[in-house]
Formats: sequence, structure tokens, C-alpha cells
Amino acid sequence: MKRLICLYAALLFAPAALPANAVAPSPQAAIASAHPLATRAGFEILNKGGNVFDAAVAVSAVLAVVEPSGSGLGGGGYWLLHRASDGFETMIDGREKAPFAARKDMFLDSRGKADPKLSVDGALAAAIPGMPAALAHLSERYGRLPLAESLAPAIRIAENGFAVGHKFLKLLGTRQQVVGRFRSSARIFLPQGRLPAPFSILRQPDLAATLKQIAKSGRDGFYRGKVAAKLVNSVRSAGGIWTEEDLESYRVVERRPLKGNYHGIKITSSPPSSSGGIVLIEALNVLSAYDLKQADPATRKHLIVEAMRRAYHDRALYLGDPDYVSIPVERLLNADYAAGLRSTIRFDKALPSAMLSGEDEQEAEAANTTHFSIIDQDGNRVAATLSINFQFGSGFVAEGTGVLLNDEMDDFASSAGNVYGLVGGAANAIQPGKRMLSSMTPTFLENERGVAVLGTPGGSRIISMVLLAALDYAEGHEPASWVSLPRFHHQYLPDAIQYEPGALNASEVKDLAAKGHQLTVVPERYGDMQAVLWNKKTRELSAGSDPRGEGMALVGP
Repeated sequence: MKRLICLYAALLFAPAALPANAVAPSPQAAIASAHPLATRAGFEILNKGGNVFDAAVAVSAVLAVVEPSGSGLGGGGYWLLHRASDGFETMIDGREKAPFAARKDMFLDSRGKADPKLSVDGALAAAIPGMPAALAHLSERYGRLPLAESLAPAIRIAENGFAVGHKFLKLLGTRQQVVGRFRSSARIFLPQGRLPAPFSILRQPDLAATLKQIAKSGRDGFYRGKVAAKLVNSVRSAGGIWTEEDLESYRVVERRPLKGNYHGIKITSSPPSSSGGIVLIEALNVLSAYDLKQADPATRKHLIVEAMRRAYHDRALYLGDPDYVSIPVERLLNADYAAGLRSTIRFDKALPSAMLSGEDEQEAEAANTTHFSIIDQDGNRVAATLSINFQFGSGFVAEGTGVLLNDEMDDFASSAGNVYGLVGGAANAIQPGKRMLSSMTPTFLENERGVAVLGTPGGSRIISMVLLAALDYAEGHEPASWVSLPRFHHQYLPDAIQYEPGALNASEVKDLAAKGHQLTVVPERYGDMQAVLWNKKTRELSAGSDPRGEGMALVGP
């Protein structure tokens, strides 16, 4: 048996089994996700007669089981949808919300000093989850199959178990101390009080039972009744502030996606409470007047960085939950506004971020999100980015539910610490019932060539990764190129170009430094982009899964 398990694990996680690119003539669909079991679950549902929206429910739910480092029923996210029959587009905002008892100073100690651990570790850090409500809404409003059928693969995997791979164990290792503090969490993820062996089988019967309640009763299976009572009792006994009213009152919101255009490419992306679409489109608007193909490599990167700097600056100044703050969306996406920003860009010199006005209050946004992309041969599509914030969220599992809770309260702007150095101001301050700002950027790109569906995890770097991929699409490249690109990033503050090892050569580093840029090499390659493409001319689909991760991109019936 052990030998069979090891063989199964080797087949599941070996790089050769995880193609970075797959192409087939006129297939039914293309799916790219961060885990092979999630990708296969999407096809399982399609083969049962489901549509891409049913498949999105299945993929989301399986990721919640097999990738608890990045998403889960205790988290939330955004699902960007396009329906081919009538061109209808929407974004389901399933972002978490602050409990009604939340207050701006809730993560300060008795001396008024920030206690970063309070907003990252344990029950107090958890906002009200949106994932279960979003899955029920997506299935009931847009799916073809019963919710129970779309959740069946996740229930089966939670009950029967799956082999944990090296990425899972590496991320769990970074949060081992926190997870180990809570008996309900350690019992699941740290058997015998230590990290499980590579490719050992992880079973989650309590999580399976919670999924069954959602399958039976829809959103009420999570936000009311026995599951809700267990969640509230467990959270409050561990120092959290949830109430049954918090859960009962949670609703997803459908929002109109943001639109932009870059050299004939129609951009469709996430509106607030995500900052992704505004920052992405604003940066592309700034870059639209340049011929980046003709620029030398260092100048090209300099211009992209300066566009990032200005767009992220506006993120810090203006963006938050649109149900709580007024956001000048039309102005920020206006071409004339971009021209004004562009007028301050010099080819020979970087603009120090200190010369841009704005608040520098710190907010955190962790990188361990997840993303998947789906498209079928008719052009129906879903781009979904999901999160529980930091690795394994708050580290706290609500007793008897199997639900690992998020630590998304740390995404509000406060003086409670900063995982990624991202800054934000009053627009993203903690308020009861408010959604925290996000950088998640599920995106569609469309021109005469075809339709691309893409997104990635990566915290504050999500938007810059999608920006680089959009520029690569504009140059005619395929999904395998977008997901593999060397990455660099600037987010206004800290005032430095962050780049992957090898993303800038010695000559580029020298030239950029001469222009006044500070440069920082990040310790590891980052991101886990998942992308699919429908070629309108050949009617072929292709898919790419980031080689930095252990996901799977598949094309076929």
C-alpha cells in the first residue's frame, strides 16, 4: 500500500506530470489551476454536463481542501465571469468582511503600540468568510448542475484524503508554530505534533461534513444552523469577536467589472473592493503612449516601474471598500489623467516616491493566495483569485468544522504591521462590516487574436505580475510565456524595484541604478500564475501553469 501511495504521489507531483503548456485543436475547455486535483475536478464536472461556472465551483472547493495554505471555506475571493450567449459580465465579490464588533484600534496593545501578531495569528485576526456564500451564489445563479454535484469532488477528496506535496509542507513549516498552538488545527495538519511525511495522506472528515452541509442547504449550511454555531462558539472561546449576526448578514455582491484598452486589447478586470483592476488599467494607460518594443531593455523596465509607482501611489491614496468610501474610478481610469501622470516621467531619471504626496500608514497583504482560469470553446470563462491571506491563514481551525480561518483583518490599513510593505490610508481603515482592500486581479484580455484569462497569487505583487503578462500578451506570446516571465515589481513604497533572481542582468541593474532606482533582489521566485487562451482564428485553446508552483494546465474534453 505504501508503495502504491508513493507511486501515486510521484505521478501527481512530478514536474513532468505538470505541463507548463498544453494545446489541442477545438477542445471543450482549458483549465489551469494551482493543483492537479483541482484542475481534474473541473473537467469531471464539465464531463457530467456542467458549464464553466459549475466547474469553477468545483475547482474553488477542491482548492479549499488541497491548498489550505492559500484559500479555503474560511476565506474569500473574487470570481470574474463572462457568459458567451449574451456577452454578460460580472464579478462576484466574495471578499471577507470585518465583524460588527471590529474597531480601528483592535490590534494595538495597552500602550497604543501595534501588536502585529494579533492581526495575523489566531481567531481575532479572522474576518467573516465569503467563500461559501460565493460558491452557492455562483452555482445557483449561473450553474447548470445542483450545488451538491459540483461540491462532490471536494467532499470526496476531503473524506478520502490526498497526498501532501513539498510545497504544502514548505508553507506549513513556515506556520508550524502558530498552527501548533491550536489543538483543532494541530490535530489536522500536525499529526503526532510534527510536520507530516512527504506524500502522506491528509484526510479532513470535519471539513467534508461542513461541505456536505453547504451542499445540502446552500449558504445557510454555513452561515446558519449547526455549522454557524460551531464557528461562533469556537472563535469566541479563542478570543475572537464573531457573532451569529455577523454570519447571517454576510452577502456576496455582484459588481460591474472595470474596462480598459491597451493598443487594441480590451481589458476586463476586478473593481473595488479589489484594487487590482484600477491599478492595472491605470498603469497600462500610462504606458500606452510608449513604444516599449523599441526601447532598450533597461529603459523599458524603467518606464514600466515608473507607471507602477504612480498607479500604486493612487492605490494608497484612494482605494477601499466602495460600499464605505467614495472612489474616483472614472478619473483614475481616464486617458487624460494618465497623460498627466506620464508628463512627470523622465527617461533618464527615476522620480523618488517621497516626492509623491500621500499617507504612509502600513497595511499587510500576504502572498499565499491562489488562482485558477477556465475557458470553453464558446468563450464562456472564469478568472478567480481566492485567499485566506497569510500562509494557512490565521492558523486557527474552528472546532468541529474543519474550517481554517483567514487572517484578512491584517489587510486593512492600520499600524498593526506589514507583511509586504504595502501602504494605504484612511480609505482602507477598519470599520465594522467593511471589506478590506485587496490586490487580487482576475483579468480577461481580448483582441482580434483571441481571449486570455489570467491571474496569480502574490500579495501586493499580483498586479505587477498581471501587468507584465498583459504586456507579454500584447507582444503576441502564449500562456507558457506569460506564466514563466522573470518578474520585477515596484509599489510606490518601499521605494525600490524588487526583482526575482535573474530577472535583471548586470547591465540592467547598473543602468537602472544610474537613473536613481534602488534595487532589491527578493530571496525566491514568486507568484503562481494560471492562464488560458482561446485563439479566435484557429479556435484552439491553450493553457499555462506557472513553473514556480505545482499546478496543472489541461486542455481537452
